[in-house]
Amino acid sequence: MSLGPSGASLDPEQAENFEDMEKQFAVKAVRQMTTYWALLEKMRGSKLRLTRIDDEIYEHFKKDFPDFDPRETINEDVMKSKQGKERWRNFLMAYEKKVDDYNFGTILRANPRFEYGEKETIFAVRMQFYAIEITRNREGLNDWIFERENPNEDKSQP
Repeated sequence: MSLGPSGASLDPEQAENFEDMEKQFAVKAVRQMTTYWALLEKMRGSKLRLTRIDDEIYEHFKKDFPDFDPRETINEDVMKSKQGKERWRNFLMAYEKKVDDYNFGTILRANPRFEYGEKETIFAVRMQFYAIEITRNREGLNDWIFERENPNEDKSQP
């Protein structure tokens, strides 16, 4: 089992406590999830920028995944199939030096019509989250969250 640079091996006697590492990951992933949801409640997703390079990510994603329909539920089996992993790996590597934690695990809603929940989320990496959520935001698919939280807000106003 390798958990580091190529050729490095894991010595169970020398390894840190993986349970603590999993807890730290979970805390970070949940913090990111709740922060993002809070942003969507305070601002229309269609007006939100997630990174300084949203435009680049959006255009690249649309080019590399032209068949992706952001309105539909993500098919996790297809996404994580051998072919799906290869497509995503090629996409992700373009951001290795551009986006911090580009491959850090995160929580992604499988469908933009639902809130985060045990059955409505999948495990993804940060760039998958960015690509999919930037696309959903650009297409106004997350605006319902703001509108639900701000029912008196004029929908035609920014």
